[in-house]
Amino acid sequence: MPVAGEALLAWTIATTGRLGARRTVVTVPAEGAEAWSERVATIASGLAVEAVPGGETRQASVLEGLLALQTSADRAGEDPADVVLVHDAARPCASDDLWLRVIAEAARSQGAVPVVPSVDSLKEVADGEVVRSIDRARVQRAQTPQGFAFAPLLAAHLAARESGEEATDDAALFERAGRRVVAVSGEEDNIKVTDPADLETVGRRLGGTPVGPFPRVGFGYDVHPLASGRRLVLGGVQIDHDRGLDGHSDADSLTHAVIDALLGAAGLGDIGQKFPASEARWKDADSLELLGAVVADLADAGYRALNVDATIVAEQPRLLPHLDRMRRLLAERLGLPDSCVNVKATRGEGLGSIGRGEGIAAHAVATVGPV
Repeated sequence: MPVAGEALLAWTIATTGRLGARRTVVTVPAEGAEAWSERVATIASGLAVEAVPGGETRQASVLEGLLALQTSADRAGEDPADVVLVHDAARPCASDDLWLRVIAEAARSQGAVPVVPSVDSLKEVADGEVVRSIDRARVQRAQTPQGFAFAPLLAAHLAARESGEEATDDAALFERAGRRVVAVSGEEDNIKVTDPADLETVGRRLGGTPVGPFPRVGFGYDVHPLASGRRLVLGGVQIDHDRGLDGHSDADSLTHAVIDALLGAAGLGDIGQKFPASEARWKDADSLELLGAVVADLADAGYRALNVDATIVAEQPRLLPHLDRMRRLLAERLGLPDSCVNVKATRGEGLGSIGRGEGIAAHAVATVGPV
């Protein structure tokens, strides 16, 4: 996800590079690992970062990352670093000072975890009932980066894999292995992005314009004149008529309005900027193909379409028999169920150029959310 002008992961990679980490490993989904690795390399922008396939759980992924560090050290004929840090890429706001304090404590004590106090009263609940109240002065919330001596952490993970033991973080595994973990003062700003609203908060803290809030809404409008010798295409459907819409592409005003609505919702400009009439490659282009390209652009920016509602304004021809097919074709390109796309038609009632039958216009509203 993009946050404050950079991929979320880029903020953490920049931190490890700035602090002089000897090696940085990013664990990625095992499915499509090669594509993910290429994406990580792009985000890393020249920094020495290795991407490796992770496991089915967070714990399994951390172990894969530790093994990759060991393999890299062996290949280089070096010992692994004394201290290894494990961090959630979804925590881009951890300060350099926090990282350095965790590193220093891990070097002294072999295990360090940043914590912040709970400001809320704490209750143990079972089956919807409060079992007991918990003294919040004795309970703190753990964050990352967590720092450890490399060899003991790897040993703790290997032992846990052998026994089938699961833990919610690395500090818990380190504790269960009989190792000491020291609490380091964490940071309230060290937010873990968990839901879409967090992207807005993190974006503000990082000093940029966040992707959120969601959903985002965009409006699109397009109009083309009718001309002899042209095909009439609306929503990807070719309709028998004595004239067609005139334009640089196939002049599909319905699809163009949908494209503009999507680009507007995502803050990505407009159709004229993306597919300028000055470029020959868009001559007579299939507008559904253009819509597919816009859907891909939205995904790259961290968005996906949620729904579209559109209205065509035309005196002739009669469009009702074609509306359902238009809806299905648009939904297919948007990757949405048919129920999330609505296409309507109305007349200009003799008013203006549309009412006189000189052209066809379309209006569209689209909502987008996070990928």
